[in-house]
Amino acid sequence: MCGITGWVSYGRDLGTQDRVLRDMTETMACRGPDAAGTWVAPHAALGHRRLAVIDLPGGAQPMEVATPDGAVAMVYSGEAYNFTELRAELRGRGHRFDTDSDTEVVLRGYLEWGEQLAEHLNGMYAFAIWDERTEKLVMIRDRMGIKPFYYYETADGVLFGSEPKAILANPDAEPVVGLDGLREIFSFAKTPGFAVWEGMRELKPGHLAIVDRNGLRERCYWQLEVGDHTDDRDATVAHVRELLDDIIARQLVADVPRCTLLSGGLDSSAMTAIAALQLAEQGETVRSFAVDFPNQAENFRAIDVAPTQDTPFVHAVAEHVRSDHDDIMLDGAALSDPAVRAAAVAARDLPIGLGDRDNSLYLLFKAIREQSTVALSGESADEIFGGYPWFHDERKRDADTFPWLVDSPLTPSGLLDPGLSAQLDLGSYIGDNYRDAVAAAPLKDGETGLEKRMRQVCYMHLTRMVQTLLDRKDRMSMAVGLEVRVPFCDHRLVQYVFNTPWALKTFDGREKSILRGATRDTLPESVANRKKSGYPGSFDPNYLRAIQAQAAELIATDHRVLEFYDADRLKAATTADGATITHEQRGAIERSLDFATWLDQRNPVLKLS
Repeated sequence: MCGITGWVSYGRDLGTQDRVLRDMTETMACRGPDAAGTWVAPHAALGHRRLAVIDLPGGAQPMEVATPDGAVAMVYSGEAYNFTELRAELRGRGHRFDTDSDTEVVLRGYLEWGEQLAEHLNGMYAFAIWDERTEKLVMIRDRMGIKPFYYYETADGVLFGSEPKAILANPDAEPVVGLDGLREIFSFAKTPGFAVWEGMRELKPGHLAIVDRNGLRERCYWQLEVGDHTDDRDATVAHVRELLDDIIARQLVADVPRCTLLSGGLDSSAMTAIAALQLAEQGETVRSFAVDFPNQAENFRAIDVAPTQDTPFVHAVAEHVRSDHDDIMLDGAALSDPAVRAAAVAARDLPIGLGDRDNSLYLLFKAIREQSTVALSGESADEIFGGYPWFHDERKRDADTFPWLVDSPLTPSGLLDPGLSAQLDLGSYIGDNYRDAVAAAPLKDGETGLEKRMRQVCYMHLTRMVQTLLDRKDRMSMAVGLEVRVPFCDHRLVQYVFNTPWALKTFDGREKSILRGATRDTLPESVANRKKSGYPGSFDPNYLRAIQAQAAELIATDHRVLEFYDADRLKAATTADGATITHEQRGAIERSLDFATWLDQRNPVLKLS
């Protein structure tokens, strides 16, 4: 895992731009706290910050291979989980290796297969290769978009980076956000490839881009495909278990301390239990961590996506699998600390967070990083196996919009400034986005009714919603130098389950039937039968009072954020009683604080016409 950045310019000598390259690279310092490196050729400059996970002494970057026709250099972020097999295959093809790193396997894989290298990889990765032989830059992102990758075309080349902040550190990139950028920020309907900043693009999952003297072109090398599912229930459940056993074994490989993120839900518990079984065979005990809040039992309020508290289930799993477990306690004072909010917003680069859930995730990862460098997460299982409540709510599932936005407080259009709200017309923006998502969903010939609709709903989750959550997980973890791996995003598992009929995905009349069937033998019965409950929020009244006071200060000081929010409605939210405040009001307070923080940090040029 690392942070990467770079610059290709066919119209100037980048050997004179060392200072700018260093500035771009240093924005990625949190992603790579262990080492820094740069590489410069006349028309290409690469920067790298390293988080050492595999082959600690040998995986330094940028990595270069000299050929008779010119150098081939790479900056790489992520992990190739099949690097051992690929190294053996490449050795059989005559390649010699100087390190034990997966980085060198990827680089020499490019020498062997060129752009087709991407089709050989299993993992999470974002990397760029400058091929001096043809003066070509190749940029590749993993199939599910686990690792981020952005680029910005210039008059004579391209800028790229793991995060927008690396690109914006270059004077050739203008920090401009227009109306579409604001629509993206406020809509919670992530558009594939759209990066909010004008002129910037996010390389889509499963895509690669080539830059040469003829310009930039992007192409898809992997996408979800429809196919016949011929396995019966028992065979399907068995195959999912086989895949999970293989995936988790691969993702436990590291030369640094590892752990799991344990919420007590089916996903993280199954993952932790399988990891515990595998590590026990090696004489090791799995480490696990969970988030908790003081007085959560007294303050807890059940909501649709989080109907039960995590802690009793977390402890049941930890005891069952005999993990070395820690609860990370976070109180309202820590969650509402403006410095924590500033760190979370800086990590995300945009004010598109989830309030206390972002702040707590950042603090959780920060605490875990003191003891581990790699963590396995159960993220994305709900999107793959159909775990969210709205998958099973006919009204939300069949609505003419993204199901997760029905009755959701995530789009605070009612609390925006009325003039801005009219300009943004979020309803139309979300509607257009939704129709694009539906149209893109691949369907089997003759597929109709519920099967057709669930194919569309699953596709939307796997290409839209999952991107929001993976991006959040990556930014919050890498902001503290923690590598988080997501076993459920292995493309083999995703593709297999995508083609499983909906009736089979719900064969026991519940959500995530296949995953439950595949892992029930590893779990306490209470956890195997637990209803879906999302990442927990804090119900600490001290947190609410603190953020209300902070929002009131924005109003009192006439902060420029009030150009975007309805001051009267925001003021009403700051004085609402904790027992009666609505989810929309609390969300507006948190989003306005995030937005104000972002304006202060980034000072974007806003084009509102």
